[in-house]
Amino acid sequence: MAISDALSELKDEFELLGDWEERYRYVIEMGKELAPLSDAERTDPYKVRGCASQVWLVTEPRDDGTLGFRGDSDAHIVRGLIAILLRLYSGRAPDEIMAFDAHAAFAELGLAGALSAQRSNGLASMVARIRRDAELARAA
Repeated sequence: MAISDALSELKDEFELLGDWEERYRYVIEMGKELAPLSDAERTDPYKVRGCASQVWLVTEPRDDGTLGFRGDSDAHIVRGLIAILLRLYSGRAPDEIMAFDAHAAFAELGLAGALSAQRSNGLASMVARIRRDAELARAA
């Protein structure tokens, strides 16, 4: 499945929900499904800078050239945002990651305008970290 297909699936799911409050609850539920990180992964090397809450992101290069991502946060809504990012980015090749516009995707999902400035900045920091790791993998 291409990253655009994953976005289309998410968009369909969000369109089934009524208002932002329902979407907000759905995002939180998505976050509850994240696999927990180990204590060793909840450390400084994995911490994402620029987030108001605690956020950790683990990047795992795979044998097929794609990147797997795992993440966690101490904030429920941020865990949900991580879950969305993982659905979009995990299992993708670095070139596909670099070509994808996450800001436009979150606008399509109706989330961009619903997030506080702090959450939007944190989301941008998470995307920047994913893109940085994809760029490093592409250069390797």
